[in-house]
Amino acid sequence: MFYTLALSTGASIFMALTKTPRRPGRRKTDRPHPMDVHVGSRVRLRRNMLGMSQEKLGEAIGLTFQQVQKYERGANRIGASRLMELSRVLGVPVSFFYDETDPVHAPPVPRGLEESPQDGFDRDPLRRRETLDLVAAYYGIVDMAVRRRLFDLAKALAGRAAAKA
Repeated sequence: MFYTLALSTGASIFMALTKTPRRPGRRKTDRPHPMDVHVGSRVRLRRNMLGMSQEKLGEAIGLTFQQVQKYERGANRIGASRLMELSRVLGVPVSFFYDETDPVHAPPVPRGLEESPQDGFDRDPLRRRETLDLVAAYYGIVDMAVRRRLFDLAKALAGRAAAKA
């Protein structure tokens, strides 16, 4: 309800209560649309892959970190122009936000926006911070022979763990 202050032509002042009609639009529901959640999770995934904070992403596209949080949760829908801007800043095509493109193989963007890693946030192992850090560390190994031995070791350990289960 909004209060409107109206002045009469005379010396007296009176207050009138008016109720501004609500603009028609999408109904507010308890839950965001599943596609909004999916697109937001892909934004969060790519941002974390790049080691970028919500604050840095917000600065890059002219938003507050709170607005970025709402986008990532799917609480607010991301418009077409904003999605284009996000794709440019995050270095992926717009289709990345809709499909199941492997984020590990998405093209990198220039460094300089990284910050310290945050805790994991999802049950899907491919979306955990730990997985992202592990992949980054693995590809940080320059010696291909060492990298290959580490890969073989990880596969052997995973095989032993599976055999015990």
